[in-house]
Amino acid sequence: MNPIEAALRYLPFDLDAADAMSLLVGAATLLVFAAVWSSFLAKDPLGRRARLLFDHRRGLKRALATPGGHASRRGDSAAGIARRVVKRLNLARSRQAEKITLNLARAGLRGADALNLYLVAKLALPFLAGGGAAFIAFATPLIAGPIGVKALAAVAGVLAGAYLPEVLIANKAQKRRQALQKGLPDSLDLLVICAEAGLGLEAALTRVAGEMAGASPEVADEFGLAAVELGFLPDRKLALANLDRRTDMPAIRAVVNTLMQTEKYGTPLAQSLRVLSAEFRNERMMRAEEKAAKLPATLTVPLVAFILPTLFVVLLGPAVMRAVDGLGSL
Repeated sequence: MNPIEAALRYLPFDLDAADAMSLLVGAATLLVFAAVWSSFLAKDPLGRRARLLFDHRRGLKRALATPGGHASRRGDSAAGIARRVVKRLNLARSRQAEKITLNLARAGLRGADALNLYLVAKLALPFLAGGGAAFIAFATPLIAGPIGVKALAAVAGVLAGAYLPEVLIANKAQKRRQALQKGLPDSLDLLVICAEAGLGLEAALTRVAGEMAGASPEVADEFGLAAVELGFLPDRKLALANLDRRTDMPAIRAVVNTLMQTEKYGTPLAQSLRVLSAEFRNERMMRAEEKAAKLPATLTVPLVAFILPTLFVVLLGPAVMRAVDGLGSL
């Protein structure tokens, strides 16, 4: 009896191996069709970012107008359920809540709903993953071995569920930083043009955010949010400091320091930004040249592991076969 048939015995309904394979093939076909269909759908990331910026602007207005801050919203969606769970368990007032909010913002996830969903996932995933691993280990024959091995699988499921949200957020933040680094030089060039045209900092950031929405949505998002905060926060330096904290990048930090210096001392903005843009382009070219220089050393391992054995078989195989035939005829 193979493992599939052994696992089918534990189902509450009768299902043979052929029917199970048919269901799996149908599910795989449905997933492929859904993936292909979603690739043809028209996506509007600009509209989503516009709604996020509008919500952030409205939140800033509410925070400045009322001392109580944001009003609680109710709903039956996943965000509403997560909001009620976090409020009942008082999770948002923990010491790690501010750090988690900053990490979510660096990954492009902002707002109270993102924090609530993350806290609920952080709380529930260890139990769900641990319970699923324990069910697979103890109730099915997929994991064979003594009780200790099965208990270790359950513990591994709990640990995987506990660290999965942090790993996903860290990977998303890393990809976002790479996208920001890639689109920053072009954004600075546009910012220089806007500054030379006589636009103020807030208007220039808004214009650059609109122009970069298609080429670099991440840069457009950060610059648009910085422009919103420049218009509503009482201290303009706080808006620039928030841009630095959200991105956590040396390049953005250099831009923020330049803008702060311009705001404080009245130094020429266009000339400073033009120098920064040239430095960033040279840095990107140096990174590309560095990767190109590392390419021969990187290809050594696959060359030795995959190409050379095949080459040896092709070159030495006939000689070895003739030697074996010659020794066999003796």
